Amino acid sequence: MSTSAAYACTGVRADRDTHFEVEQFYYLEAELLDDGRFTDWLDLLADDLEYWMPTRTNRLRRQQALAIAARGDAAYYDETKESLAWRIRRFDSGMAWAEDPPSRTRHLVTNVAVHHVDPAEHPEFGAEDLVVRSAFLVYRNRLEREENVFAGGRTDILRPAGASFLLARRTILLDQNILQAKNISTFF
Repeated sequence: MSTSAAYACTGVRADRDTHFEVEQFYYLEAELLDDGRFTDWLDLLADDLEYWMPTRTNRLRRQQALAIAARGDAAYYDETKESLAWRIRRFDSGMAWAEDPPSRTRHLVTNVAVHHVDPAEHPEFGAEDLVVRSAFLVYRNRLEREENVFAGGRTDILRPAGASFLLARRTILLDQNILQAKNISTFF
């Protein structure tokens, strides 16, 4: 199964107002990450969060099903809200030397497609939950000469929470299969 199809957008397309609210949620998330407000970012995450970024390899066309690592195989991130909170506490402790001085990032989110979860396909989610696919570009600059650009796509499950949402699942798929970055301490 393709990672991007793990939560396929097969449900009913969300209405215009819901789509707008999802985009506003993503813009807030990008602002929090770019401003280094990671503790505030954690408030956007559901307690049962799964945050996963598998590795990928180059494969022949007939082997594309094997190009993306499966769950349990190699991953850049395979996190929970608790493990992300631990990473953030480490940043704040001064012990995360790869982020001292901190990176400067710019998160751009585009191509947002919002659908309601199809409960017949995903009974683990509620009918009010949303499957959202988006593309991203994350620019990272650190020190004088370290620059990285990460491009890819995300498939999220957003859970309504009051006037906003909580991120319950995020699958991140980078377009590059070999990272040129010296470390990967950026959130997507």
